[in-house]
Amino acid sequence: MSAPGTTTAPADDATPASESLFTRLYTGTGAFRIVQNRRRFYILTTAIVAICLASILLRGFSFGIDFTGGTKLTMPAGDIDKDRVAVVVEESLGEEPQMVQIVGAGAARVVEVETRFLTSDEIRETKQALFEEFQPVGATGEPTVEAIGDSARSESWGGQVTQKALIALAVFLAVVFVYIAFRFEFDMSVAAIVALLFDVISTAGIYSLVGFEVTPATVIGLLTILGFSLYDTVVVFDKVEENTRGIRHTTRSTYAEEANLGVNQTLMRSIHTTIIGLLPLLALVVIAVWILGVGTLKDLALVQMVGIVTGTFSSVFLATPLLVTLKERRAEVREHNAKVLARRERAGATA
Repeated sequence: MSAPGTTTAPADDATPASESLFTRLYTGTGAFRIVQNRRRFYILTTAIVAICLASILLRGFSFGIDFTGGTKLTMPAGDIDKDRVAVVVEESLGEEPQMVQIVGAGAARVVEVETRFLTSDEIRETKQALFEEFQPVGATGEPTVEAIGDSARSESWGGQVTQKALIALAVFLAVVFVYIAFRFEFDMSVAAIVALLFDVISTAGIYSLVGFEVTPATVIGLLTILGFSLYDTVVVFDKVEENTRGIRHTTRSTYAEEANLGVNQTLMRSIHTTIIGLLPLLALVVIAVWILGVGTLKDLALVQMVGIVTGTFSSVFLATPLLVTLKERRAEVREHNAKVLARRERAGATA
């Protein structure tokens, strides 16, 4: 008899080979041997972390103007060619601009030019050169140099945002560790924190590898995705705790088998949550880039999309397998597993 509240893990051959992938996903019978193959996932996550750290150290990040400091010029796009804009700015300053892009759609299309930090005279001369070349129309409907806006950003501002975000990250991790240790147990706290650290490193590494621009919105968005990853991890841990509650009073299944069953039972929920989380973010990217042209929204949505995918991976393929590894270091769990295996050997000999 199984202990109350404990779900029996199936034997390895309990799932018919004829069952389809979707059937096994929806039934959650433990057919996917995630915990049993944890060494493969450890190797995979180690390789991902190594690649991400190498990229961060060797390639670095593509920081936006808020971190590097500089001046941004904006003017109505109309039918302006951004390559021609870059040529005009280069002729005026004697150097290439850092970035020229056209954002927005329809009448809201705007040309954005990012350069190094310019003096007042350089701003005035560059704006005059752009006006003479493109004749941008202002609010009055007439061409005017006032249609060209400018803004400057000190590099210290982005550094201050990053510093505050790192402090918030440290506080967040400390609170998470204490809560999970109190709500569940110490080993689950350790596994959850390792999974969150993997999310941070892998997301930052992807930004470094692909070359996505890092802005203050990216740093802030990184904190929000940790909440999603933690939610998914806690859902899985809650099911694992339910399955393993009172497990030492029975010799039907090992801790790893019950933990693997818990992952399988919540796997479809994790997939659904990920898809539902990605859909509005995809819509936000489309709206931000093609309709509104708001770079902050794009940066915020992009980091959350990357983080949701990495968070789902870590909660399924890293957090629970690591929990089982930590648990199997405990004498009482090893003793229980030995009893289960001994009972199976006796049953096999009898058969």
